[in-house]
Amino acid sequence: MSKRVDFLKNIRILSDSELEAKIEEEKLRLKKLEFAHSVSPLENPMAIRTLRRDIARMMTELKQRKIHS
Repeated sequence: MSKRVDFLKNIRILSDSELEAKIEEEKLRLKKLEFAHSVSPLENPMAIRTLRRDIARMMTELKQRKIHS
C-alpha cells in the first residue's frame, strides 16, 4: 500500500480532539521547517510540500466529520 493510504487510515482512527491536536502539532513543525529552510537550505525541501499536504488532508478529514455530524 502507498504511504498516503496508510496515512489516511491512521487519520480516520483518531478522535476529533486528537486530530485537532495533531493538526496544531504539524503546523508548528511546518513553521520550524520553513524557518530552518530560510536560514539554510534543507536537504529535502520537498518535505515542506509533503507536510503542507498532510496538514490539508487532516483538515479536510476534520471538516468532513463536522459536516456529517
